[in-house]
Amino acid sequence: MKNIDLENLTEAELIALHDAVIDRLHALHRVKTAKALSTLSIGQRVSFTDNSGDKQYGIIIRRNRKTMTVHSPNGRQWNVSPQLMSPEIEVRNADRGNIVSFKPPQSERKP
Repeated sequence: MKNIDLENLTEAELIALHDAVIDRLHALHRVKTAKALSTLSIGQRVSFTDNSGDKQYGIIIRRNRKTMTVHSPNGRQWNVSPQLMSPEIEVRNADRGNIVSFKPPQSERKP
């Protein structure tokens, strides 16, 4: 990276540099958000860490411009940045072992 001699820049040049840096950071953030939004979908189970450091779980119920709305099992709704969410791995039937559904014999069934 180039070394920029800030001591020789005028106030107007420093302001222009600041504005260019901020614009670039916003562009990078938009790209990250768009990429994260594209990997998540409504109905998907996710987890995230809330502001108090507790891990929260829920299902995405709405896609907003910059966030996703997540509904947690306790009834609470969260607006969460997609970059802060992790998809939850769902257990497939094959991973649950041998599950056999039980049907009583015809003689025990009630009409």
